[in-house]
Amino acid sequence: MKDLDLLSKNSNKNSNKNSNKNSNLSDGKLIKKIKMLFIDHWGLISIVFATLFLIWIFIVLIMRLDSYGRNTMLAYIPMYILMGAIQAIVFVGAYLFFFSGGFSKMKKNKVKANRVNVKFTDVIGFEAAKKEAMEVVDIIRDSRRVKQIGGKLVKGILLMGPPGCGKTLLAKAIATEAKMPFISIAGSEFVEVFVGVGASRVRKLFSQARKLAYTEGSCIIFIDEIDVIGRGRTFSYMGGGEETNSTQNQLLVEMDGLESSSQNIIVIAATNANENVLDKALLRPGRFDRKIQITLPTFEEREEIFKYYLGKIKTADDIDARKLASYAKFKSPAEIENIVKEAALISTRNKKSTVDMEALSAAMDRVDLGLETHLTMTKEEKEMTAYHEAGHAVALYLLHPTDEIFKASLKSRGGALGLVAHSPKEELHTQSKETLLADIVVALGGYAAEKIKYNTTSTGVSSDFQKAMAIANAMVWNFGMSTKGFVGDFSVIPKENMSSKLKEDLNLETMNILNNCLNKVTDCLTKEWIIVDDLAQALLKKEELDYKEVEQIFVNHSKSKNSNVSEQETKKEDSQTNNND
Repeated sequence: MKDLDLLSKNSNKNSNKNSNKNSNLSDGKLIKKIKMLFIDHWGLISIVFATLFLIWIFIVLIMRLDSYGRNTMLAYIPMYILMGAIQAIVFVGAYLFFFSGGFSKMKKNKVKANRVNVKFTDVIGFEAAKKEAMEVVDIIRDSRRVKQIGGKLVKGILLMGPPGCGKTLLAKAIATEAKMPFISIAGSEFVEVFVGVGASRVRKLFSQARKLAYTEGSCIIFIDEIDVIGRGRTFSYMGGGEETNSTQNQLLVEMDGLESSSQNIIVIAATNANENVLDKALLRPGRFDRKIQITLPTFEEREEIFKYYLGKIKTADDIDARKLASYAKFKSPAEIENIVKEAALISTRNKKSTVDMEALSAAMDRVDLGLETHLTMTKEEKEMTAYHEAGHAVALYLLHPTDEIFKASLKSRGGALGLVAHSPKEELHTQSKETLLADIVVALGGYAAEKIKYNTTSTGVSSDFQKAMAIANAMVWNFGMSTKGFVGDFSVIPKENMSSKLKEDLNLETMNILNNCLNKVTDCLTKEWIIVDDLAQALLKKEELDYKEVEQIFVNHSKSKNSNVSEQETKKEDSQTNNND
């Protein structure tokens, strides 16, 4: 029992000590805040005290007058008050303008960390960038250990990546996880017509950050679009770019001052521009020496982003986030959010209670290609367009090794009378020779279908030819993918230094690739014409088919994806075996 009593007494003492420490810390913060309040607004506080003192003197003096003098004085008081009010308004206006910054005054979005409340778990995608940001947060948390070892804290972090990828969100997450308040500002707010204003605004920004770090213990400055003031400095005798140079110079000086300062201030900057655009002085050690690259989301990350935003709206049972992620390749999180919001608006206009795949597909088309244009076409023109798109679809489904169909449509968008939307099954960053040849085959599928069905063609093949010829030309001239042994990138050689024979051979090789691909797709469509016909008729009936409806037509004819490709590969292997025998 005695041991228990001793333990309880010790625990009570410890709790009292902790509570005393917490109260001392809170009292210290309160004193610091009161002190900073007086430092920031000493002029206004002085005016208030002086006014109260003058009112007290006026009351004392007026009480000593006789009744006549007192009445006369009271009669003049309204006029005195009016004149005083006018003078006070002029003085206060001048004070607020000049003493609080004048032209250097700017919007500073000061936010406390507990109000932001954006954690790393709320940041979806770009896992590699999040890991680097977590390392920064760990360094900030273990600042004492870093100083004991003799290391230096991170003072500048540069977030680089395409727009809409969440650089601002990541900065907020760093502030929340590190429990640091931060000041958010855009680079364009430093730019002004008057010389020296930008530098003055930089000084005021860091001055406020130091005050905030003094009261709160630390602070983060977030500068969005830093490339506005951080581009490579230009020096000319005409004085061009002086304002930007002086603003950037002041930023460099202020960041140098952070290293010698005991206050924990970290500057985070974000930019969409290439790193080479920024001035080298900004990127040297001690300034923005920690760089975090934020890339566009991968396939798995896009799927998670779609699930996140789709979870905020009412969706139908046919939603396939994986298929949406496959089609939305190279799209940023902001673009994916925009697609989901647009799908919700389309469903509302169509008086649907939920968002389905049809609405999401229409939203993608609207975001990528623009509004649907309702064109009046003749029966013959619409039918030719249907067979044209069916030719693309059959060639894509049966002959392309990597891409799969997302939808086929006869709805006019972006100047096109129809489209066959497709995307790679996996995230691809390079393309093989076989993939490029398949792209040419698919591009020529519409032309081949028109030729087979009507023995003529239309101007609708123009964009297809442009794509096919551009790929074939690049294969021969740039990528060394010709069959005649032309290896190298011939585009780097000036045309005047090339012989006419070499140019003629390269162009002939380009035409050979186009003709071989045309023969291949013509043979395929002729052989599978019944599928082309069924697809065209289904398009004429419904105007738009999703990937499930297109695939069902092939299943009805016992055709699987890339069945023709596998058949051709088998024939090649058989022929090679016979040759070896």
